[in-house]
Amino acid sequence: MRFSTSLLAAAVTFDVAFAGPTFIRDKQNPLRFLTYNVRYDSKSDKISVNQTIASLPSGAPIQPNPYYNQTVERPWSERRIGVSNDVLFPNVDIVGFQEVLTRQVDDLQELLGPDWAHIGVGRDDGIKAGEYSAVFYKLSSVELVSWDTFWLSDTPFEPSKYPGAGSFRACTTAQFKSSLGRFTLLNAHLDDSSDKQRRLAASLMLRRAKYEAIKTSRPVFLTGDFNSPPTGQDGGAYQITTGALGPLPINSTFEEKYSWKPKDEKPFGLTDLAVKTQPRYRSGNYATFTGFSAVGDTRNYKKLDYVFGGSTGEAWGVESYHVGSSLYDNGSWNSDHRPVYADIVMEK
Repeated sequence: MRFSTSLLAAAVTFDVAFAGPTFIRDKQNPLRFLTYNVRYDSKSDKISVNQTIASLPSGAPIQPNPYYNQTVERPWSERRIGVSNDVLFPNVDIVGFQEVLTRQVDDLQELLGPDWAHIGVGRDDGIKAGEYSAVFYKLSSVELVSWDTFWLSDTPFEPSKYPGAGSFRACTTAQFKSSLGRFTLLNAHLDDSSDKQRRLAASLMLRRAKYEAIKTSRPVFLTGDFNSPPTGQDGGAYQITTGALGPLPINSTFEEKYSWKPKDEKPFGLTDLAVKTQPRYRSGNYATFTGFSAVGDTRNYKKLDYVFGGSTGEAWGVESYHVGSSLYDNGSWNSDHRPVYADIVMEK
């Protein structure tokens, strides 16, 4: 499906989402973004990707009996093919992963294949230690222009942890170009223990996002696990990101580096694409976190994972938004989070 420039401009002027096709698409349609917390390799083993593939049954699939009989966390070696298929089957173009360790990054690269590449660093040392907020991208869909990492702390230019936070937290930032033009993507995983860290993180990312939007005059997108629902006492990071609350003071060097001249100042805000999408094309589940819960036990289900978008006036829109499933009939979860997809169009 193609859109004329006039239709794109009209859609943005009235701040409505684009009327979209069904969720299944082909390469003629817009870029498909995915954000996915895949759960770190907490039950590590030494089983290789090839060993996992070799162990798969070669005959006709057999109906599991009973259904949903293993609703517990399984090792990464049993989940990784399902995670990679959540990328490949829906024909995704670019993914913001969270919680991936080095082994998981390597496994996903192997499973996704040679048409995929990735960027990102381990958050604990800026190299390979700790979890990555990795970005994977399809080489036939987008071209990487540049990328960097900053830390979501009071010292954002070095591996560091915010006081009181449970872990080091980092944001991967990249510029891409595609047939739809250039855009910037930020991908991050906010802290699960400290609301103050989450609010500071949102403030840093909002600053960087506005800087990129002003500098490039192109749309900016933000993917991630915010550990912050849209409302409630833990909703501060979401509300800062979407402009309902003002940002916190941030590191002065960071603020100076990502600053702009007064003459270049333009209105900018980030929008939750679940909100921006027309209801007809907003499909799937609401909650993005399930916690490997037993079937039927949804008490801890939450919306924590997001795709946000914004610009300084450039034409862009979202065709469809979809929260998928990470649970198979046999009770095996690919992750304790669900994959979140958004189909995005931009004026070239």
